[in-house]
Parts: sequence; C-alpha cells; structure tokens
Amino acid sequence: MRKITFLLLLAMLSLPMAASEPEYVYTDARTLTVGGKICEDTYEPFSRLPARLKGVSRDPVWTLGRCSSGLYVKFVSDAGDFKLRWSSTMNRSLQNMAAIGVRGLALYVFDKGEWVYVGAPKVLAENDFRLPCRKLAGQMREYLVYLSLYDGVKTFEIGVPVDCTIKPSGFDSPRRENPVIIYGTSILQGASASHPGMAGTNMLSRKLDREVINLGFSGNALLDYEIAELMAAYPTPGVYVMDNIPNGSPELTHEKLGNFVKILRDAHPETPIVFVEGPMYPGVRFDTGRDTFANSRNEALREEFAKFRKAGMKNIYLVSSAKMLQDDNIGTIEGTHFTDIGFTNWTEVLYPTLNKLCRKL
Repeated sequence: MRKITFLLLLAMLSLPMAASEPEYVYTDARTLTVGGKICEDTYEPFSRLPARLKGVSRDPVWTLGRCSSGLYVKFVSDAGDFKLRWSSTMNRSLQNMAAIGVRGLALYVFDKGEWVYVGAPKVLAENDFRLPCRKLAGQMREYLVYLSLYDGVKTFEIGVPVDCTIKPSGFDSPRRENPVIIYGTSILQGASASHPGMAGTNMLSRKLDREVINLGFSGNALLDYEIAELMAAYPTPGVYVMDNIPNGSPELTHEKLGNFVKILRDAHPETPIVFVEGPMYPGVRFDTGRDTFANSRNEALREEFAKFRKAGMKNIYLVSSAKMLQDDNIGTIEGTHFTDIGFTNWTEVLYPTLNKLCRKL
C-alpha cells in the first residue's frame, strides 16, 4: 500500500505544473484615452452621436449611432498579460458577419514604428477574456483597442496583473488634430470585417497615421442634414469624405447632395471634400439590372460633382471605384459587403488622395 501511494505521489510530481493565472486589477476604459469621436458629448461614453440628436435623427440613424464603430481606447502599460472585460449595448448578431466584428474588440500594440495586431478576444456570454503577450512584459508600451463595429460598448474594463501599470496614453498616433471625417453606408460602418481592426476606416487611420472618424450608418446614408451639421460643427476637420452613394438613388443624390455639401462648405470653406463612387459589385458582371442601377448612381454623383466644379467650388476630389473590387470578386462576403480583402482594396483606392491632402495639414 505504501509503495502504491509513493508511486502515485511520484507520478503527480512528474506532471508539468500549470501556469497559475495572475491576479488582475481592472481599469475603467473611460479613464483612459478614448478616440475616434465626432464630439465629446455623445449619448453614451462609447457611442457616436450626441444626446441632442435623440428624437431628431431618424430612428435607424439614432440606433446605428449607438454602435461604437471607429472608436478606440489607447493606454500605456508594462504588462504582458491583459484581460478585456466588456458588455454590449444591444447584443446584436448578423448573418453576414462574425461576432468578433459585430460586438467584439481588437488589441494592437505600437511596435517598430507601426500599430501591430495582437489579437481579438472571443465573444462569449461573459466577456472577460485573457490575451497573453508575455514577450511584451516589463517595458512601457503603447496599446490601442478598437471597439465593436455593429454594436455599442456599454461598459469596458482592462485588467493587468496586480504588479503592473496601466495609464492613459499621450502618444499622438494616430494624430488627432485635423481628422478625416467620413460619411457613408454599411460598408463604411464595417460590414463585414473579421474584427474591428479590419474595418476600412481603422485600416485607413493606421495607414495615414491620422484619426479617421467613422460616420457610417448601415443602409441609412441618406444625406440627413443633421449629420452634415454635426460634421460641420467639428472645429478643425482635416478632410471630409462622402462615401454614401451605395445607399442613395440617383434621385436622392440630385435632390440632397448639393444642400448637404453646402452645410459643410459654409462652415469650412477651405476643407477638402472627397467624393467616392459606389463599388461595382460582383453581380454587375452578370445582372443587367444591378449593373444599370450601380452605374446610374455613380453617374448622378459625377453630374453633381461637375455642377460643383462649374459653380467654382474649390478643393473637391472625385475617387473612382473602378479598382475597388478586383476581377476575381473575392472582395465581398455575399456580393455586397466587404471581406478583409475588400477593405484592403478600399483603403488602397482612397489612400493616395487622402495621403496627399493630409500631408498638407
């Protein structure tokens, strides 16, 4: 009997010891550095529209404005182990988008002169997920967490081991002065990126090293004038981008685009305005009706752009969508909304124009 007990004890001691999880101290993300917002007086800490638009904006615009797309939290820490603990505002699910993109988060670290992806926590019933990155421990580094694209972040805390430090970031990357402010559709909001860091506006922000404010409203970029007024109220816009064409009919473009742009121009006469054609989706190759509609929407934009030029409006630019989706048609998930490849293409198409304009700021 003693021999058996001794052998069992010996076997237990020979097993590898599981690494014990450290004790964490949590910090409310609201006390860190929050970026990507069009204004500070938003209805909720991590939403996009100000409280004053409640009851003013159409209900779909208001609901989509509660999503956190384009928002991020930055901090400095010497930890090599993080826990992200958050709750979602609406707990939404979409058929054409991964849960991590809809209501998840994505962690990046600034390394060797650029923001580098660390990982994205799984989206579970209880979102308290550990992201170990032990090689980064012991040195104060800059971190950035992109927030959910198609849901709101209601509460958000970041945990670090009890013997580590976490504090707000004063590092100006992406540069926050003179941001790019983009208005657009479901694609702009982030459908259907694999995780928040792969949304087009977030990719563009990293590539430009400039804050990009996301005013994408899925299915509802219908040139609502209160959104133009919100954009115009920003004191120091760097560039305005109008990427709304996929949601609007040619008639809507002719009816409202001129007034929308006038609101921006009256407030900021010299700020560049970039107009983006709607994508030529894979279906236009095979569907005559879709081809006709897509071309008619872009033609309406070209006609309005020509009117602006004829009227003497300066500092306006038109970006073609001809190369936005490649011939192999792998840039969309269901023929409309972008995969990560589609967002990469979108970023590459917009980058040359926006980079030239941002370098002048």
